[in-house]
Amino acid sequence: MSDRETGAGPSFLHRFTVPADAIDENGHVNNVVYIQWMQDSAIRHAAASGGTAAMRAAGCTWLVRSHKIEYLSPAYPGDCIEACTWVEYFRGVRSLRQYRFVRTSDSKLLARGETMWVSVSASTGRPHAIPVSVIACFLTASNRECPESK
Repeated sequence: MSDRETGAGPSFLHRFTVPADAIDENGHVNNVVYIQWMQDSAIRHAAASGGTAAMRAAGCTWLVRSHKIEYLSPAYPGDCIEACTWVEYFRGVRSLRQYRFVRTSDSKLLARGETMWVSVSASTGRPHAIPVSVIACFLTASNRECPESK
């Protein structure tokens, strides 16, 4: 694919409960845990949409170039969280993925973030244009919309 941009596709929603081992000395979810949750959500979305299989079939894999996260409110042990993610765009070898983390009990937006992913050849590790077959997986997947938050 050239340097053209492909717009956002459907979102993916994953619900989970905050485990005790995610809590830091301040009594709330540690900031580093959100980065793990971002990666976990991206992996789940890619698997559910067929994107993982399509990347493997094309001989490619994803690497992270950067993460950005904004922490808005703390989460605590036992909180039920909805992690929502979607691909904002595909451009050349890059893909920007967005995330939102919402506590279900009060619909409070806890954090939002983004990851810049780079498509690389699995054999050489060099940048590789995102295959059209991969993009199609994210544009046609039938996932729910992200929840509204406060």
